[in-house]
Amino acid sequence: MDKIESAVGTAGTSRRTLLRGAAVAAGVLAVQACTPGPNTSSGSGNGSKVDLARKGSEAKPLAVPARLGESPELARLVQAGSLPPVAQRLPKRPYVVPHRWLQSGKYGGKLNLPSTDDVTYAPKEYFYGHSPLRWINDGRDIAPGLVESWESNPGYTVWTLHFRKGLKWSDGQPWTTADVMFWWEDMVLNEEYAEGIPDEARSGTGTVAKVTAPDEYTIVMTFDAPSPMLPELLANWVKRGLGAGWMEPKHYLKAYHPRYNRNVGKDWTTKFDQMRDFTTNPKSPTMNGWQLAEYHQGRSSTWKRNPYYWVVDQQGNQLPYLDTLSFEVVAQTETRRLKIHNGSYDYVHGPFVGMTLADVAPLKRNVAKTKYQLHLWDSGSGTGSVFFFNQDYYEPKMRALIREPKFRQALSYAFNRADVRKAVYFDSGELTTGGYGPKTLELTRGEGPSMYQKWRDSFVRYDPELAKKMLDELGVVDKDGDGKREMPDGGKLVIDLDYPADSAPGGETLQKNHLLKKHWDAIGIASRLNPVPAASYEDRWEQGQGISKTEWEASTVTMAADMVWLMPMEPSRWAPLQGAFYSLRGTAAEKQQLDVDPYKRKPPRAEPEPGGPIARLWELAGKVRVETDVVKRDSLLWQMVKIHLEHGPFFIGSVANYPQVVLVKEGLRNVPTKEQTGNGGLVNDWHHPVPAAYDPETWFWA
Repeated sequence: MDKIESAVGTAGTSRRTLLRGAAVAAGVLAVQACTPGPNTSSGSGNGSKVDLARKGSEAKPLAVPARLGESPELARLVQAGSLPPVAQRLPKRPYVVPHRWLQSGKYGGKLNLPSTDDVTYAPKEYFYGHSPLRWINDGRDIAPGLVESWESNPGYTVWTLHFRKGLKWSDGQPWTTADVMFWWEDMVLNEEYAEGIPDEARSGTGTVAKVTAPDEYTIVMTFDAPSPMLPELLANWVKRGLGAGWMEPKHYLKAYHPRYNRNVGKDWTTKFDQMRDFTTNPKSPTMNGWQLAEYHQGRSSTWKRNPYYWVVDQQGNQLPYLDTLSFEVVAQTETRRLKIHNGSYDYVHGPFVGMTLADVAPLKRNVAKTKYQLHLWDSGSGTGSVFFFNQDYYEPKMRALIREPKFRQALSYAFNRADVRKAVYFDSGELTTGGYGPKTLELTRGEGPSMYQKWRDSFVRYDPELAKKMLDELGVVDKDGDGKREMPDGGKLVIDLDYPADSAPGGETLQKNHLLKKHWDAIGIASRLNPVPAASYEDRWEQGQGISKTEWEASTVTMAADMVWLMPMEPSRWAPLQGAFYSLRGTAAEKQQLDVDPYKRKPPRAEPEPGGPIARLWELAGKVRVETDVVKRDSLLWQMVKIHLEHGPFFIGSVANYPQVVLVKEGLRNVPTKEQTGNGGLVNDWHHPVPAAYDPETWFWA
């Protein structure tokens, strides 16, 4: 579930922009030429053939090797007496990376990486160290993380999480469940700080779980209803940076919290946030493979090996292999693109820095100079660049038209997605009305493939004559003879295609928007591209002032654990006020201000229409969240999809599951190819963090 543009601009949950590049025809040929088959060079950067027997990852945890090793750098510190031996730095049973494609690596060296701006979330996607559980095999399996084992009672209402014994923060201090409880009690439940209740801490009825720590290694979560999806929710995101925090170093941060220090002052939250941010403050302890060494605002950040990282390779060597990571901030799109095309970096994750299919042809021409191996991983996207209306738009007449399914269906039929597929995605991927992607777990089993096709194809056909007929039936016709259709009451009708003003000029969003405008203008629907200042973009939307969003896309690992596109759950998607209402379930604010105009409530929020599609989606979602039988749970999800087929599209997609560009410098090993991953890659969903899910700590220089 991602935005597209703002990994190269503004927002945290976005993925990519499309840059200007070679002509479409040349790009198509280049994409086809570099799409690897089963016997092409591996992503390990060694030029060898892919061994499909080494595809994917072991689903069951590997045994801890009898002997432990460490980097020469750390061994010297141990010998000098300034660092404990490796056995004392690692937990009793460290996590052993389970990927079958891995080679035994060697220590040393650094990785030079591009970054887009000083506040981008993308670099955090390299680090999975704070996650209780982990996705492996492209989301098909769940592996242990900081949590070594977990179990529930028969009713799935009580979950017990057993954390690894002997974990340590990067400063050498013990990690215990006190760090989880500090986050939970002093940040999440603290009304002054109010980090927010994460989805994994709510039951299917919306009430907040009871979280306790009976000892230093155990967390117990007690729900008032079955919560069978908890493991999937715990594997989502990278935690403490993108998803829920789940832990903070209490020993370090309590000095900045009023519960432990009465002298922090009334504005303590600002200082607290500065000190907890491990991406800008080198003193903030971390559990990731690398810790911040230097931070130069707007220019660069350098990360050094964490000597207490709790993960080892399959031979027992403590990771990471690489000494340092160095992110260079290059905010200007064309400058960054030029540096990449000149081979300035060692690894380039295309979605984070604006590299996409338009860059394939010139990159292939420059291989001799750049020494890049160019790979394509599956995006897993369900929509490509998407358009969606604000179902809670403040103006009543326009809101009523937006909520009319036939109106949105007509606009979908008027959208020639084939033009977008050719111009933006270089004839890759598959045309889609919009939905979740084909790699979503529930869409790969049972009736899933059939439901995916129905959702994908529901209103995808390009049929402008049908679109015009449907609009005529709604009374959306040209009443004044100016060639443009008016509202049913004769009022002016203009659809703003809103997008953040700092979006890349030649990017995916704007290319798609220009084509969308062209297609809608052709049936008499007036539309205009409307750049909105990035600073006010989200606030405007959440207050019901924005009429549309055009820079997002939809994707997920599992629908049951991520229903944010199926229904409003928070205020950033297609029904922001109803999403805000849903997000406050189980809190004291849920019953407050109900006699106040929804647009004047703080935050603005509104109940769904009784018996309407959103109310029905919420009802079904409540059943999904408590259903313990997978087949029955999937059946409930298909009922939710059917509401989209009847009352949608709630979001209008373009192209699903197109490829993403990944550049690997010659000699960099253990970066998997599409064929070596468990399911061809799953890049575009931030719940499945990439490259973190492939453990960059295992990468090394040959």
